[in-house]
Amino acid sequence: MNEARLTIWDDAACKRVHEATLEILAETGVEVRYAPALEIFAKAGADVDGTRVRISAELVDAALASAPRDATIKPRGGDTAPLVLDAHHSYCGTGSDVLYVCDPDTRERRRVRKADVEGMAALCEKLPHIDFVMSMGLPEDVPQAIDDLAQVDAMVRGTRKPLLVAPRDGHILGKLKEMTALAGEADSFGIYAMPVPPLLFDEDGASKVIACAELGIPLIWAPAPNAGTTAPASITSVIVVANAEVLAGLVLSQAVKPGAPFVWGVGVGAMNMRTMTEVYSSAGPIQGYQAQTDLARWYDLPSFSYAAHSDSKTLDEQWGVESAITTVTGLLSRATLLHDVGYLEAGLQSSYESILLGNELIGYTKYFMSELKVDDEALALDEIKAVGPGGNHLARPYTRSHFRGIWQSDLLDTTRHDAWRAEGSKTLLDRLKARVAELRSEPRAFELPDDVTAGLDRILADVEAHRPGT
Repeated sequence: MNEARLTIWDDAACKRVHEATLEILAETGVEVRYAPALEIFAKAGADVDGTRVRISAELVDAALASAPRDATIKPRGGDTAPLVLDAHHSYCGTGSDVLYVCDPDTRERRRVRKADVEGMAALCEKLPHIDFVMSMGLPEDVPQAIDDLAQVDAMVRGTRKPLLVAPRDGHILGKLKEMTALAGEADSFGIYAMPVPPLLFDEDGASKVIACAELGIPLIWAPAPNAGTTAPASITSVIVVANAEVLAGLVLSQAVKPGAPFVWGVGVGAMNMRTMTEVYSSAGPIQGYQAQTDLARWYDLPSFSYAAHSDSKTLDEQWGVESAITTVTGLLSRATLLHDVGYLEAGLQSSYESILLGNELIGYTKYFMSELKVDDEALALDEIKAVGPGGNHLARPYTRSHFRGIWQSDLLDTTRHDAWRAEGSKTLLDRLKARVAELRSEPRAFELPDDVTAGLDRILADVEAHRPGT
């Protein structure tokens, strides 16, 4: 097809990075601080020395061979299509676990509450280019014992779209299945989990890998090494560290159950060494995301990357610029799952307006990426000949039947200056605020039945009463 895409690494580059990764896994290995995972690695044939696990190329090859090339996450109703997790589909969604939200009423930056998680999920339910939902907040107003499950409770009340969930550990995944089954579909979520950079698996992460494989839940195993801190100050070397973490997770997953669904996570960090803060939306990490997506495609595995996020602390010009750049580069990578749509402040803050802008930018980029056909209908030679030199096409049937196919925005202003002034000289942020207020004031797209919400309440109460350490 004649369509746009990005590529940074060719097959030869991917092969060299893979070979470098195999060297790290075989000689340096990964630190595993969870006894059940150590036992699984040992049984699979890895070299286990105390808590250090060294993994041979043969084990990696076997895991790559057994990993499925596709999996499905279903919706819980509505018009949203299932997520087909393979190297040939691409979907966009929000992010998880930010601490702060830009309040849509007061414009105050404050801690996230459970109602915010539900409200942003309900907004996503109405946005056509948001394909999956993550919590967009870690609520401060729920008991810590159930803060991860409270996010899921809020999301299933707000949206029927597929979810990506980041629970505290893998021991709770059965309860998550109960909750999504009550809401309409048990298999409507995947798990987002991470190793500890560099090259360390703790109980929280490893238990998620194991439980996902046992329960057949799609696992997104996403690394986060950082140039100059938890990895060498080289984007390529950061990717080697990240790839070692991901491939070790894949070996663990497939050792538990060959064929367990697995999504290859993208993650490259870099620090501003003057401020010691994460440079989240700058060119270096984004270049790394693209190279990692190339590597995932070389493995023929579904991938998990980023789109429509910003380091800005507020809804300003930097926010608009970075949101646009990261949307275009993210979608052009054609990663399978593109998350963090709407993130501000390098993943510390969210807002309704940033999600809405992300949805608009995704629509723009999807159109740009669509096939530009070169067939008789598109060439329209008969139309050109019929109108001829000096004519116009305004009244032609071809124009009436085709002009709506050329994408235009409802939020990005294209009017004349006098019309713009007559309507109040509104900025993009003005229009976003007004549209958010309109969407929030409209009736919800759906409501869960009372017996379902009561069942969700019971599950939360049971977990709060019995979860270890609470």
